[in-house]
Amino acid sequence: MKLPELHFGDRVASLPIIQGGMGVGISLSGLASAVANEGGVGVIAAAMIGMGEPDVSQNPDEANRRALREEIRKARERMTQGLLGVNIMVALTNFADMVRTSIREGADVIFSGAGLPLDLPKYLREELPGELAEKAKTKLVPIVSSARAAAVLCKKWLSHYQYLPDGFVVEGPMAGGHLGFKPEQIDNPDFRLEKILPEVVEAVKPFEEQSGRRIPVIAAGGVYTGADIAKYLEMGASGVQMGTRFVATHECDADRAFKEAFVNAKREDVTVIKSPVGMPGRAIFNDFLQAVRDGRKKPFKCPFHCIKSCDIATTPYCISQALVSAKRGLLKHGFAFCGENVWRVDKIMSVKELIGGLKQEFDEFWAQKKAQFITK
Repeated sequence: MKLPELHFGDRVASLPIIQGGMGVGISLSGLASAVANEGGVGVIAAAMIGMGEPDVSQNPDEANRRALREEIRKARERMTQGLLGVNIMVALTNFADMVRTSIREGADVIFSGAGLPLDLPKYLREELPGELAEKAKTKLVPIVSSARAAAVLCKKWLSHYQYLPDGFVVEGPMAGGHLGFKPEQIDNPDFRLEKILPEVVEAVKPFEEQSGRRIPVIAAGGVYTGADIAKYLEMGASGVQMGTRFVATHECDADRAFKEAFVNAKREDVTVIKSPVGMPGRAIFNDFLQAVRDGRKKPFKCPFHCIKSCDIATTPYCISQALVSAKRGLLKHGFAFCGENVWRVDKIMSVKELIGGLKQEFDEFWAQKKAQFITK
């Protein structure tokens, strides 16, 4: 068995591998274009993408629009194949702005989680009214953590916009960053990716039959090896999304110190924190997070108001400032989000080497399975 293509309508990637969108500034045009050039789906994260702009404090909306526009264009200039996606959190206060900018710039796919993107097709209709929206280059792929959420979105989009999702990413509790689960669900076997993935595949089947087209389902959260890819494809996934593996690459847009935090992480360093935005999040424990845990907080002013659910009156730190500090390698002033398997990362490599290794592991998995079948 060969790694199949990944289709989002008429948008096709030669490899079924999506690089997860990682903000703030971890996955920009450098990483996204490198993944696309290997045939996968490279993804720019929109969350506070303008943090490096000189006017971000005075004019955050324009700074973020400008930065996203420039990153999409830079990625396109470097790309020779593959697809380009943008990850836009529903929880962002500038969600609509980032969606419109991505559509105008011709992003291939918008991935949207951290809340249910109930009105996402609205922006496509506004930019491309009528039948043009159905033929739009930009495809809309929500990120969900349950079959119920997938069904709700299908029904809502059909009812209000006569539009079905172009795919779903199903993110399990082993993912990095903000998690779509309650703290007590994270270690509950009923919420493992291996359980919720087939449920989502089944939930979208009636909508596929009704529309006469495929709705690919992508497995995410804890996918680490080529054998993992094979396993989830066997379970009905059309592809996988991987984040942690792509951080420890030369092309990742973070500072080298950020990448080395992944290489040096031990299993016991992986922790789940309560994020200032009200969600649990998986991260590498460090002195900054110890200070937060000890209650050592300093008052701060927030000019960004980047996340709708962030209560700046009570939160002990600004998550955007903490994440951008970490991205720049200043981990004493911030921390790194990570996936559950970060402790398995042992070196920094190129995107080409990483994807080559995944392909080899995938082939070895099937060769071994074939040999076992012949032996029986």
